[in-house]
Amino acid sequence: MSKRDYYDQLGITKGASAAEIKKAFRKKAMELHPDRNKGDDTAETKFKEVNEAYDCLKDPDKKAAYDRYGHAAFEGGMGAGGGFGGRGGGPDFGSAFSDVFDDLFGDFTGRGGSQRPARGSDLRYNLSVSLEEAFSGKHETIKVNASVNCEGCSGTGAENGSEPSTCPTCSGMGKVRAQQGFFTVERACPTCNGRGNIITNPCNTCSGSGRQQRERSLSVNIPAGVETGTRIRLAGEGEAGSRGGPTGDLYIFIEVNDHDIFEREGPNIYCRIPVTMTTAALGGEIEVPTIDGGKSRVKIPSGSQSGTQMRLKGKGMPGLRSSAKGDLFLEISVETPVNLSPKQKELLKEFASMGKNNSPESQNFFGKVKGFWEGMKG
Repeated sequence: MSKRDYYDQLGITKGASAAEIKKAFRKKAMELHPDRNKGDDTAETKFKEVNEAYDCLKDPDKKAAYDRYGHAAFEGGMGAGGGFGGRGGGPDFGSAFSDVFDDLFGDFTGRGGSQRPARGSDLRYNLSVSLEEAFSGKHETIKVNASVNCEGCSGTGAENGSEPSTCPTCSGMGKVRAQQGFFTVERACPTCNGRGNIITNPCNTCSGSGRQQRERSLSVNIPAGVETGTRIRLAGEGEAGSRGGPTGDLYIFIEVNDHDIFEREGPNIYCRIPVTMTTAALGGEIEVPTIDGGKSRVKIPSGSQSGTQMRLKGKGMPGLRSSAKGDLFLEISVETPVNLSPKQKELLKEFASMGKNNSPESQNFFGKVKGFWEGMKG
């Protein structure tokens, strides 16, 4: 049974260009793929036939031999090894099936055909906020200097009214092949850099790049509860893609500044409260600040020591996008009086001579020290 003409199998004429051959093959391959024709026993055979035809016609050397000798070019006696190019048994089905996957699924694997317009780069913006702003949240307007699509050509890179032309080097495929010994090396087309097209009439505004640098003002919503390291993503606000490609994103990294009064650890806030010696000894009430700008009255128990902590529940930071709140921890720091007058010094000496059981922690410690020294002597 004689083989059907390769051009007829692809539905093209003998003078078809490389781009027309590729386009016809893609259409036939998608139409006859076995996965799309389940139950049709002839689909796989037809699918192999169009792959065989394309494998021959896509190669300039094989195509020239076929145009001159027809199928006989691949049926023994036409070169070393009993077949064209020294490889007996006709066209290379491995190469043909590789092209099927490249052409049908290249958009997913990133290999087939000309490259898609490149996506724009993501941008980073560092934003400092106060602890109060992190507590309540805020709206901030920021200025970002980034590339945007050229207004003159709408990002295409071509002068208004014109369109990019098919690259003459790769015929729009975005890649070229070169023979190196026994191997065929495929690389991005050097003329169009893998795009498959070239700008013959570049835009006067952007010189063909399709992009311009502009400063933009953006409104950012900073939610309550952010902390240092929180990242906010603004989709589509990064660099514009090349020649109409998708825009990148803008990432805003939050840094919460140190506070003069409060220290933050996660959702909780810590505040060191200096307390006079008399208040710590006798007890009393003091007013302490809260992060929301309010005040709270706190009772200091008599006999309080430095390091004693008190907790104000729910007076800490709000959770990020949550109704939960942390706590405010107050740490007492007993302040030793300074700049004493002679009268005050006299009173303190009198107090020290009168009370021998007023400092149990000190007495306990030095009792242990005495025992330690006696033990060392022994």
